[in-house]
Amino acid sequence: MVQPLPGAVLFACNLNQVRSPMAAALMKQAFGDRVFVDSCGIIPRGEIDPFVAAALGEVGWDLGRHDAQAFDDLEDGSFDMIVCLTPEALARAEAMAKGRATDVEYWPTDDPTIAGGSREQRLEAYRAVREMLRRRIAARFGSPSTMTG
Repeated sequence: MVQPLPGAVLFACNLNQVRSPMAAALMKQAFGDRVFVDSCGIIPRGEIDPFVAAALGEVGWDLGRHDAQAFDDLEDGSFDMIVCLTPEALARAEAMAKGRATDVEYWPTDDPTIAGGSREQRLEAYRAVREMLRRRIAARFGSPSTMTG
């Protein structure tokens, strides 16, 4: 069900290398500067996964330079909503949101890094996550032309 667009959304996963930066990029692509979007992980690791860059490049999005960050690295913890893509991130987000007017949602998201096979087969796992996240974003927030907030 489409709900009003929040002012600030944080996407969180474990490493801030695959799922949360992908979700944040898709949200930014859909809504531009109408909403502040950031991403983080529990234990951030290095640069963006190259398959994420490839999967997003296919839909016209360049992540540019992504620096993985932890919950504690966030400059501003004032988010209207935290979307957690892993159970571990959910536990951390609930602790962060305690006592705040922050909605926390859990969107179970497959880990495409565990896919095996050829390069194309592995890339297909990333595409599947990308498309699942696009559908979830559209279902939750609507398309830019049908936003209610």
